[in-house]
Amino acid sequence: MQNVDVLIVGGGMVGLSLACALKNTELTVAVVSDVPLSQTLPDSPTVRVSAINKRNADRLNLLGAWQHIPQSRLCAYTQMAVWDKDSFGRIAFDAADTQTDNLGHIVENQALVNALATEVASQANVTVTETTISRILWGDEQTVVMLENNDAIACKLLVGADGANSFVRNQAAFPLTFKDYGHTAIVANLRCDEPHGGVARQVFTPSGPLALLPMADPNLISIVWSQEKDNAAALLGLDDRAFCAALTATCNAALGTMALATERFHFPLVMRYARQWLKPGGLILGDAAHTIHPLAGQGANLGMQDAFALADCLRDLEAAGKPFYRYRYLRPWERERKAQALKMVAAMEGFKQLFAGDDPLKKLVRGVGLMATDSLPGVKDRWVAQAMGL
Repeated sequence: MQNVDVLIVGGGMVGLSLACALKNTELTVAVVSDVPLSQTLPDSPTVRVSAINKRNADRLNLLGAWQHIPQSRLCAYTQMAVWDKDSFGRIAFDAADTQTDNLGHIVENQALVNALATEVASQANVTVTETTISRILWGDEQTVVMLENNDAIACKLLVGADGANSFVRNQAAFPLTFKDYGHTAIVANLRCDEPHGGVARQVFTPSGPLALLPMADPNLISIVWSQEKDNAAALLGLDDRAFCAALTATCNAALGTMALATERFHFPLVMRYARQWLKPGGLILGDAAHTIHPLAGQGANLGMQDAFALADCLRDLEAAGKPFYRYRYLRPWERERKAQALKMVAAMEGFKQLFAGDDPLKKLVRGVGLMATDSLPGVKDRWVAQAMGL
């Protein structure tokens, strides 16, 4: 039976970010993933992308992982344009106003995971096992994880980074708050007549937001079109030409005529918030602890910040000679990250409610609010900082 200090269940971007951030420590780390960490990317860009804010990109760069992402699989966005389709409100952000070269990057999810896996493979303190877990035996001083390959791993701290349907969360019996947003997200890549110019665009409509995210190809974008379920079903029922026509009309032809470059995919949007993240012997983070509406593109960033904050906490505890796995020493991390997640959950719900529907008063509030924010330097600067994760 293998014995390690930290066992991370989940080989996605959050779990691997934690493993990567624990380099150059005395902690031994094991990663268990039910799928291969690295996967061969197809020739054409994939549709599952994330907006990684500048704070997280900078941290990944310091850790040596960011450099492994092929330039053809990411795009820096230097501007953001947000507008309300049914009012006069709009707001724009520009990296030039912040004395930085970008506001963040759009990255293909698997390309980022591959990059993290490459860096983690070079770390002497990390081992990776590709299998599933079948049982968890919790303990204050040692937790044992039984694996489907008939092996077992003992650890001082078990970390569940195993996604929205977390096995670790379920085994820990952490209570979960759950809400169906009533939206379906449609994702696809499209080729545009007009170059995107490195601008991340988002338009709010009464039935849900549409994000137009720039890709490495100057005439290629990835969309996340969140719509009420009936509207989404109708859009998915359209042929390609009619779908693109509806999309072009929704974004006011911001990029000219568009044509699908991939299939359309869709998935339901659900808010999840675990009311407990920590118990003696283990904890959860990332999507295992929270999922939010993608309208602000902050889900991946929130999870990565969970991981980096935990790595910093463990590093500090180790340096101080304290038992890093003890419940009482990890409580400050749990309190701080739960508060950040709850704030984001509330903000996404507020945005969703404010921009939903055709109520004239809401339209006025949205229009005035966006225009006021765009014209007030102090307020706008704070929005930009939040978007960059600063």
